[in-house]
Amino acid sequence: MAELIQNKESSLIDQIEEPKDMNDIVFNLMVDPNLDPVNYFNDFSEEGFDVERMSDEGNEETGIFTSANGEMMAMTTHAFHHHLENDPQTATEILISRGARRMICQGAKPEAVSAFLYHLNVANPNGQFIASGAKKGLENASEKFGLNVSERKIRFDYFSGHGKKSPTIIISMMGRIPNRNKIITHKLKNKGNNIFVIGKSYNDINSSEYLEFYHEIKKSPLPVFNIEVEAYLHDVVRQLIDKSLITSASPIGKGGLFFSLLRAGMPVGLGFDITTDAEIRKDAFLFGEAMGRLIVGVPKEKEDDFVDYMQTTKLPFFTLGHVTKGEIRIDDESFGYIDKMIPNA
Repeated sequence: MAELIQNKESSLIDQIEEPKDMNDIVFNLMVDPNLDPVNYFNDFSEEGFDVERMSDEGNEETGIFTSANGEMMAMTTHAFHHHLENDPQTATEILISRGARRMICQGAKPEAVSAFLYHLNVANPNGQFIASGAKKGLENASEKFGLNVSERKIRFDYFSGHGKKSPTIIISMMGRIPNRNKIITHKLKNKGNNIFVIGKSYNDINSSEYLEFYHEIKKSPLPVFNIEVEAYLHDVVRQLIDKSLITSASPIGKGGLFFSLLRAGMPVGLGFDITTDAEIRKDAFLFGEAMGRLIVGVPKEKEDDFVDYMQTTKLPFFTLGHVTKGEIRIDDESFGYIDKMIPNA
């Protein structure tokens, strides 16, 4: 395999003093509407779908359902507004990568995608630039991930009565599940299971909820991203699921590694004990949203086989920690118990 090269890191993080109190960041971000653990649209505490108890009809709310011919299908929708006005191609590639990665982590195979550009006036040059770049990004990412694209490529919506609004791209992705016995979820499974990160950590907080909500910096470069790394990562995760070497998989998404773990632990009331990387700033390690990274759960009895396989891939990976009965610990510091992270729990 060719050497995998990630994008260079931005110097933006060097301009921000690293906060010393991670607890303060966590509890500030807990009220971020995009990360709030319990609100009408975003409840991390909900069980979600249970593979063992799924009926033949499935559950459309989970994004996994059964079609009329009995085939199990998956569906996901994602939106992105960062940098459409200056780098629409990369922004679109990031968005499609996120959608495909989420499906892969469920054991689904992404098949088709459609895109919708909202608040975009294609009658002016800037709108045409965004539309052209987004189209290139859609085509390139679809080729990398083996996706069919809807015939009309990208649909548009513009209404001057909305006033000045940032352009937003929304994608819908469909996939199929080749083997219902290979469906996995993001949820942590058992106390004592090992937690690994696949992918490289970066001193990168660009375009993160942490940067925008905690530091109130709304404009920053795109996060570290390399579409070749993403495509290869997806292939590796497929193999891990096929070989039954992992029991859970979760993309590191909104809120970074910490909130991705929180989303994995809350539905089942399990916590995590993790160790950060001394070479990476702790705020970037916990809350940065660089692409190309996954959290996976590995049973103790599969750890050797998991490590042996990962060493053949040449992808960076490392032991993050283990699943606990409910306590959250970072570098031997307790952050309390996961059930207390839910307001009024």
